[in-house]
Amino acid sequence: MPPTGPTPKLPLSALFALHKPSSSISMTLLNRLQPLFQQSLLFAQGEEGQSGGSKGDKKKGKWKKGRKRDSRIKIGQGGTLDPLADGVLVIGTNSSTKHLSKFLSSTKTYIATGLLGCSTDSYDSDGRVVAFKKWDHVSRSSVEHALSAFRGNITQVPPIYSALKMDGKPLYEYARSNTPLPKKIDARPCTVHSLELLSFHPGEEHAYGYPEKRLSVEERAEMRRVEELVQAAGVEGESASVGTVGVGVGDEDVGGVEEEDVGGRPPAFTVMMEVSSGTYVRSLIHDIGIALGSAAHVVRLTRTRQGEFAEKKEGEKLFKAIPWSVFEEALGRLERGEKACAEKEGEWEEWEREILENCKS
Repeated sequence: MPPTGPTPKLPLSALFALHKPSSSISMTLLNRLQPLFQQSLLFAQGEEGQSGGSKGDKKKGKWKKGRKRDSRIKIGQGGTLDPLADGVLVIGTNSSTKHLSKFLSSTKTYIATGLLGCSTDSYDSDGRVVAFKKWDHVSRSSVEHALSAFRGNITQVPPIYSALKMDGKPLYEYARSNTPLPKKIDARPCTVHSLELLSFHPGEEHAYGYPEKRLSVEERAEMRRVEELVQAAGVEGESASVGTVGVGVGDEDVGGVEEEDVGGRPPAFTVMMEVSSGTYVRSLIHDIGIALGSAAHVVRLTRTRQGEFAEKKEGEKLFKAIPWSVFEEALGRLERGEKACAEKEGEWEEWEREILENCKS
């Protein structure tokens, strides 16, 4: 490959973003990158390199001359994404990992699609059905009207059955032992800087369906007890929130109405939002469903921007997220024993050039 410009200071300490594909686990992708980075001149360390330690370690005698240290490259992420979600995942290498914490508190932009008429225990399509609710009264205009209550400073409660813990213990464990909650649920403050309805999809215009997994009779009873415990304990800061607690577990077989009672495929809606750190997008979609007099769960979620990193480069201040397929292709060559990394500085392979062109060092 022809040289791409001046050789950067090596080993490379940089921040960049990759586009995480849906149905993948963020940390699994980082682990997959490790052998590729270990082979690359961008990151590889010689016997006297810096990987795995610091100058302070060297002075303390922890490094011994001629001893080959751990060749693993230091890699971290600036905020994980749920397996269902795709989009911008910020990565840091070597000493730049210390800057990743600022991305946990940075503003983020998402595009989310919610499917009406059904709530799940995780508030997304990877969870199990909790309740079916009528949806035939919901229209585009009613969704647009409902969104106004979720702009600005709000408070949220994460999925109480699948995600919320108190004193390190999941709430369902309190329910199983009929133990009252020791304190109120903390509603989490967050800011929704913007929330826009991009599209309303009538049932005949999409292919989304409800999850096949259902809560068992015992789990439904357990979830009702969780809700009762939460209601009894109260929610700290609930006055500023909308639909923070209830998920609508009724006394029927699943709760609410049976799926076949309404008929047809339910509508879906897609929103774009810019939100502060700590915002639960799944909770937002769930609460919008409640505000509509129905139910909703996330069927698609994309993070389009996090800090200075975005799906697309727009202006000089943004860095483009690198498609995972670029790394996948290089990993395939590495696994087949083919050349996957540059053999000479400056003659970089595609994935190495992508990092150099889209990183902040």
